[in-house]
Amino acid sequence: MTGSPSLHASTREARPTRPRRRFSRAAFYLHLWLGVLSTIALIAISITGILLNHKREFGLMPDVAHEPTAAFVSAIHLERMAYAALEAAPEASRPSWKPGDAVDVALIDRMDVRPRNGFVKVRLRDNASTEMTVDLSTGKVLHTGTRGDVFFEKLHSGEIFGGPAYVIISDIAAVALVLTLITGYWLWLVPKLSRGAKAENESA
Repeated sequence: MTGSPSLHASTREARPTRPRRRFSRAAFYLHLWLGVLSTIALIAISITGILLNHKREFGLMPDVAHEPTAAFVSAIHLERMAYAALEAAPEASRPSWKPGDAVDVALIDRMDVRPRNGFVKVRLRDNASTEMTVDLSTGKVLHTGTRGDVFFEKLHSGEIFGGPAYVIISDIAAVALVLTLITGYWLWLVPKLSRGAKAENESA
């Protein structure tokens, strides 16, 4: 005894949809809870990213207008630049150092050399991220101020949490974003494909 052709056809069509429905349901809950749990991290990354993209406009990074005073080959030694920067820094930013001492490299976070602009930016390790801009050729301090973007950089990368934990937190947020996007596309695209296939079968 054989069943009707329409019954067999509907059974064949129902079989492949069950795994798809299960996967869609799993994708829905994964999308939902990843979105809920990672909302704070994603909002923080998005907002800090916008601020960092426009840090000059928001005044988070001092923009020192300067033209090179001499050829790069005549630049003074890095130690002299560092000394000039420490000498010009507020005393609160280098309490363990005073003019006349040798350069204490532990106080310096980084030295960003800009040959095209003719200066070097010397950033300290203090809480305010104090930065001095020093002429490469003369050692003259062109600007002293704080870097407001450093906090947002650390928050954006997760480094603000300190230690290796910031790398893990940043990676988790990145993976959560990727999975949220993938599951979102699945939940949006699969129903459209299903409706298209159903319309084709009905027209046939």
